[in-house]
Amino acid sequence: MYRIDLNCDLGESFGAYKMGRDEDILRFVTSANIACGFHAGDPSVMRQTVRLALEKGVKIGAHPGLPDLIGFGRRNISISPQEAYDMVTYQIGALNGFIQAEGAAMQHVKPHGALYNMAAKSSELSEAIAEAVYKVNPELILFGLAGSELVRAGEKIGLQTAHEVFSDRTYQADGSLTPRSQPDALIHNDQQAVSQVVRMVKEGKVFSQQGTDVSVKAHTVCIHGDGSEALTFARHIRQTLQASDISVKAISE
Repeated sequence: MYRIDLNCDLGESFGAYKMGRDEDILRFVTSANIACGFHAGDPSVMRQTVRLALEKGVKIGAHPGLPDLIGFGRRNISISPQEAYDMVTYQIGALNGFIQAEGAAMQHVKPHGALYNMAAKSSELSEAIAEAVYKVNPELILFGLAGSELVRAGEKIGLQTAHEVFSDRTYQADGSLTPRSQPDALIHNDQQAVSQVVRMVKEGKVFSQQGTDVSVKAHTVCIHGDGSEALTFARHIRQTLQASDISVKAISE
């Protein structure tokens, strides 16, 4: 039987600003990537989201991003490998404090947004991020774009890695995600999203915007919690995966 982890970016509200439907989405996913205060989230939101995830039996990961609240961490910022190491170490520690306070353990780390996409192509940034994760806790699992430099850096340093694919994003012929600046970057149709996920899990392929099939490994599937279709996608994908003889379990199980 095929198996997959279903993850979602959560804890992205900030102060008086509420984003996403975290409590509802947690009913359908198996891993939660919780924002750590740099691109989204704040201490209260982090604590609340950790507790919600634990109540739902969902595994927790840190979702460190660039220090860019206004841009939601989706704008490229020129940073050095040392800065990447420091940012990731700091944010893992911040979230881990709340997780330990609840008597639980962190499962994984998944960089967010621009940091994730920059690391996917930069071996220097990837190695710095992987080193930060490894030095904090070598038992943590590093999530990265399938086939990317980030996954390679994690494997090189000795971390368990998870090749990640996306339900709600389109792909380029080189296996990268279509930039959000392009009009065809996001998938809004839940049936299209589900079909893409099932094919990636069962066939290891995804259809690119250039009209070619791209080979991908699929260990975990991402749903973006800030998307307007996030809850619909999560419910439909979970139900369809199970109906397609695909077991949905957290990556560490």
